[in-house]
Amino acid sequence: MTDHGPTASALDLAAALRARELSAVELLDACLAAVDEHNPQLNAIVWRNDDEARAAARAADERLAAGDAAPFLGVPIPIKDLDHVAGQPVTYGSNGAPDDIVEEDDLTIAALRRAGFVLCGRSNTPEFGLITATENSRFGITRNPWDTDRTPGGSSGGAAAAVAGGMFPIAHASDGGGSIRIPASYCGLVGHKVSRGRMPMKIHAWMGAAVEGVETHTVADTAAALDAMCGFDPLSWYNAPPLQRPLADEVGVDVGTLRIGLMTQVPGGLLPIDPECAKAAQEAGALLADLGHEVTEVEVPTMSEELIEPFVVLTAAGLGDYPTVDWDKTDAHINYQYGVATKGRGAFDYVAAAGKLELISRRDVARWGRDFDVLVTPTCAALPPIAGETLKASIATPNAPVPSVIASVAFTAFGNVTGLPSISLPLYWTPDGLPVGVLFTGGPFDDAGVLRLAGQLEEARPWANRRAVVAGTA
Repeated sequence: MTDHGPTASALDLAAALRARELSAVELLDACLAAVDEHNPQLNAIVWRNDDEARAAARAADERLAAGDAAPFLGVPIPIKDLDHVAGQPVTYGSNGAPDDIVEEDDLTIAALRRAGFVLCGRSNTPEFGLITATENSRFGITRNPWDTDRTPGGSSGGAAAAVAGGMFPIAHASDGGGSIRIPASYCGLVGHKVSRGRMPMKIHAWMGAAVEGVETHTVADTAAALDAMCGFDPLSWYNAPPLQRPLADEVGVDVGTLRIGLMTQVPGGLLPIDPECAKAAQEAGALLADLGHEVTEVEVPTMSEELIEPFVVLTAAGLGDYPTVDWDKTDAHINYQYGVATKGRGAFDYVAAAGKLELISRRDVARWGRDFDVLVTPTCAALPPIAGETLKASIATPNAPVPSVIASVAFTAFGNVTGLPSISLPLYWTPDGLPVGVLFTGGPFDDAGVLRLAGQLEEARPWANRRAVVAGTA
């Protein structure tokens, strides 16, 4: 029997809706029932708009009956609680945020509406998205569907838990240092960070290092959703070179023979790596060799003091984008960063940090196309931390780096600094059943090539039939 529920592919559900095999209202009701069942264990969805979503689903059914061809018409999607959605509050996961209703969509949210998605609820995020575990003092701890004692990662952990936990086929997400790819790794999902300037945004935060996207089960779902969200923006300071064709058309295309740079340890030995994470990358390298690619071990400074220090300066400055927040009500680590950003540093520091990062990027990105075509690493240097520990450590030592955060971003943040496209794929599971992602970082603006390779790997080692079973549910 065909799966028409929230665990199915978003593209398959969109096709079933167009074929009138089910209605948008029926699909939404199935998703809401799954939220009722699983969210008490996971805490992935922190705000609901059931009545508004049902009205949108009824409108989608009318459009479907009239032959409307919007690609995801009638498919429900939750929105991460960092983005502005007209008619909804946005809390940024913070007690310091007001409950005011937003009047205007962010650009990516408007794009999701145009694609026909039914916006359904809001997913949890760490406060202002600044740690790698989805836990905050306002809404509490979000848990990993594969092991509810562990975090799903962050900052798009609520989104990933909602998909991996069987509540929605797809979820909106964003990534400034790994926040799409880390939860994808921890939750057994596909998470692609697009190139700098590929995703239209009113403000390209952190000098364009922050982008938006989705959490999904399949490469095809990710590619099609990115097609709906991306595009040239004539009003933007940043625009990636145009794609030759839709990203969805790249999935399944022959990739040829690629030169793969394989790195299975944190560069320079700056941080220990969990053996299972290293093994995930090693097995991916062996698979790529079996597929005919040329695999060579390399070392790329994805993590270094010269990169981390200026990037932290840049990210802290992003807190200036929230003029309505009462900073005295934020948690200690956020309040500390805000204080440093507004009182401890001047404009010179931010300009110097941005300039330093640009120079680092020019030096390191030159290796793509010269030494290798794609860099393959573990997505993270550690398995998912115990739920609640990252927030606890962040509050206890607000002026010091938290080891679990550093381990999570050891390979991912490099893609944000450089603007390179990067995707985490669920190619490995530990003997205990925890998913471990493998990260594939392509050359400048080569989202197409990264998704072509991802499609080849998905075909060679399928994962879409693997599903988490949330404790206490069927």
